[in-house]
Amino acid sequence: MGYEYEDLDDSQFERLVVQCMRKLCGAGVQSFATGPDGGRDARFHGTAERFPSRAKPWEGKTIGQAKHTNGFNAHFSDPSFGGTANAAVITEELVRIKKLVDAGELDNYMLFSNRRLGGVTAPSLIKRIADATGVGQEQIFLAGTEYLDDMLHEHPDLLGLAKISPVDGPLVASSRDLAEVILAVADALSAPIPPMDAELVDRVSFAEKNEINGMTPEFAKQLMKNYLGLTQQIEQFLADPGNAVVLRSYEGAVEDFQLKIVAHRSSYQSFDHVFNYLVDLLFKRDGVLSRHKRLTRALVFYMYWHCDIGETPDATAA
Repeated sequence: MGYEYEDLDDSQFERLVVQCMRKLCGAGVQSFATGPDGGRDARFHGTAERFPSRAKPWEGKTIGQAKHTNGFNAHFSDPSFGGTANAAVITEELVRIKKLVDAGELDNYMLFSNRRLGGVTAPSLIKRIADATGVGQEQIFLAGTEYLDDMLHEHPDLLGLAKISPVDGPLVASSRDLAEVILAVADALSAPIPPMDAELVDRVSFAEKNEINGMTPEFAKQLMKNYLGLTQQIEQFLADPGNAVVLRSYEGAVEDFQLKIVAHRSSYQSFDHVFNYLVDLLFKRDGVLSRHKRLTRALVFYMYWHCDIGETPDATAA
């Protein structure tokens, strides 16, 4: 299994790409900087040390691009990335490359992305870039996850050079465990739900928990209105001994969420932002979750209401 590049943030991925380029071209590779057109490029001017080979290295001005995604199982051939629509990433990039070529700022072009690059897609995209920009096909290089994995295998010091540590990662939580829970809960909730025997009771004062975590009263009220009705049904499902396997997946998701929230809570103004960031990211990362948006939000709310994520009064007591 390869490295989970989707768990990096954009700046970490850029640093990794710069270190890869330095292994290939030399120490003179300049880190990503925002150009006059708003694009972010890494640059190298000179003769590459070992790319594409020591016998016949690239010469001139080399521009590197890093295109990162937090999505799972992404491909260069995805319509939003390698498609021909005006909004596709490659389509937009062609305009930038052409401007750099016309200005004499680009002789060679490298594009790194944490996407799979198939044997059919690579030559097709290279030809498209060459035809649209005037750069020779032999001066264009596309690197996907397969190439990045090879680089990490050959140069295990790359992550250290890029200063990438799991602790410093973005607020990214795994969707795999949560997707399993969502599917199981969705299936269970499609059956008739027995009547609830009692009113829902907070583990701690909900208002007190919200104050400690920085959740605004308006946001908390909306969450309660939308998802409180599902919390006891979720709780009953997870408490059923027959659902022990699903409960373990739930606990795995909770552990991942809570560790990330604790590490990065100070980066967000309120828990409203944390909640929305998490669910939006989960929708982007997993098709199962994006197809069950209401239930995903309800489950994340259940985690918070059940005091599995976020701070509690006991946790802050001296």
